[in-house]
Amino acid sequence: MFNFIIKGGPIMIPILLGSLFGFAIAIERFFVFRKTRLDTFQFVEEVFKALKIKDTRKALELCERSRHPLASIFKIGIERRGLPLDRLEKILEQAGNNHVYKLEKRLGALLSIVSIEPLLGFLGTITGLIHAFMTWEKAGASVTVSSLASGIYEAMITTAAGLTIAIPLYLCYNYFISRIKIISNDLTNHSIQLLEVIAETKDK
Repeated sequence: MFNFIIKGGPIMIPILLGSLFGFAIAIERFFVFRKTRLDTFQFVEEVFKALKIKDTRKALELCERSRHPLASIFKIGIERRGLPLDRLEKILEQAGNNHVYKLEKRLGALLSIVSIEPLLGFLGTITGLIHAFMTWEKAGASVTVSSLASGIYEAMITTAAGLTIAIPLYLCYNYFISRIKIISNDLTNHSIQLLEVIAETKDK
């Protein structure tokens, strides 16, 4: 592996640095999203059941057991249920946006790395071919395959390295984005349901 890196030339340095940062971000985000696992429908059903019988203590305990953003949003809504509904709706919306922002953290950097890695690989391809043609020009008619090999190695290895790094990172990025969409949808829909339940219990 070390020999392949050496043969890839100086372009391999930014490619490898990008891979370190990219996979570090992906691993960190995986741990963050791992904490967001929750059977949202069961959670919502249990919280609403507690609220409808005026057992706010149990509802808050259910919220405190989970680190899912929905549990945090519900806790805020339950604790401030005495506020006017329009004001409470804005508070929940802002809290939801803050949670989505936290989930999106560093994904812009990850996408940049995914985009740049193949470009660095292609740049290595160009520099490798330039190296090979310069060697050919110097050798003239006496050129051999072995004399061109270093440039060709550089061209092929950098392209392969850039794509090999970018593909799994792009899959990770798409996974994170899909999870954010699901969580964001849950926050919006269930927050509306929470407001409805709070309004119903206020009327009783």
